[in-house]
Amino acid sequence: MTSNETRSQIVGLVREFVRRDVEPVASKYEKDDIYPAELVDKMAAMGLFGLIVPEEYGGLGLDYTTFASVFEELSKGWMSLTGVIGTHHAMAYIIVNYGTAEQKRRWLPRIAKGEMRGGLGLTEPGAGSDVQNIQTTAAKKGDGYVVNGSKMFITNGLHGNGFAVLTKTDPKTQPPHRGMSCFIVEKPSKGFEVGRKLDKLGYRGVDTCELIFQDCRVPAASLVGGEEGRGFGQVMAALETGRINVAARAVGVATAAFEAAIRYSQKRHAGGVPIAEHQAIRLKLADMGTKLHAARLMTYDAAAKKDAGERADLEAGMAKLYASEVCSEITLEAMRIHGGYGYIKDLPIERYYRDAPLMIIGDGTSEILRLLIARRLLERYRV
Repeated sequence: MTSNETRSQIVGLVREFVRRDVEPVASKYEKDDIYPAELVDKMAAMGLFGLIVPEEYGGLGLDYTTFASVFEELSKGWMSLTGVIGTHHAMAYIIVNYGTAEQKRRWLPRIAKGEMRGGLGLTEPGAGSDVQNIQTTAAKKGDGYVVNGSKMFITNGLHGNGFAVLTKTDPKTQPPHRGMSCFIVEKPSKGFEVGRKLDKLGYRGVDTCELIFQDCRVPAASLVGGEEGRGFGQVMAALETGRINVAARAVGVATAAFEAAIRYSQKRHAGGVPIAEHQAIRLKLADMGTKLHAARLMTYDAAAKKDAGERADLEAGMAKLYASEVCSEITLEAMRIHGGYGYIKDLPIERYYRDAPLMIIGDGTSEILRLLIARRLLERYRV
């Protein structure tokens, strides 16, 4: 477990980085949809690519409570920055927990330094929430595998150089998840190309692309864990941590929007008094603050369970569901409190509003999460 002193120091460094380096330029990068290479390099120098990588491999070896705190702080400044290290840590988690000793020695030091910047190749054009319907295959051939298929909505697709790619090594196996395997595919590799870069409503600056595999040869040593049929479980476990980081992102964006709104409400006058004196605004602020507090508690409760080694998929799913929906509500309410000023691009309020839907959609939609939550609750309270 990370000590409170260490956590405070790391979060303080990230907060200062956001204040000094991110906030002055975020709007420019976001408006022009420019990849923030300079900021990303600074994040690498701070060790943020190795948050959960064990110290023996050059990482920081932090717990998930600190991990969530870092994501919250970055999101207060510019949520897109968390995308660069979020999907990267999904790949790192898979290698840390399921990689062979040789795979850990091969990849983790590079991951921790930010030399290898990763992504998760899961979603496909015809398979998003329905993971078992993926069509990408990895066929055994000689001393390796040949991968064919495509992946969609892949963060770090353009600027990343290593991806945990979920495939079907035995497409005939039933149920389908038993025939899935995960490979670490690096760039450049023959037969591996980046397709179009996707133009998004929010979450701009970070690249989101299509990955295309056409007879891409992958060595057997790149099969995570060295055993076929384990990929589904490996990726699903990584998504559990992903939901904690997405919940923390939502808390960060919602906090930034709430704090902007409560400051503005005390400065803006209407009827001769600050609008914060009007009951209608006070009711909004009360609801926003209460929901934000609940979302933060749920997020760190899930992180604490993960740190304790307990099963945390239910709590992570609940936290991600609630925090993302609350973030959408709070950013809209913050815009309404700002009135016309919240709608124009002079202030970051409209950016918070555009970024919020990503948390509802990514790492499991709210609708899918409700189904997963209900299933786990029925298991827990089985009659």
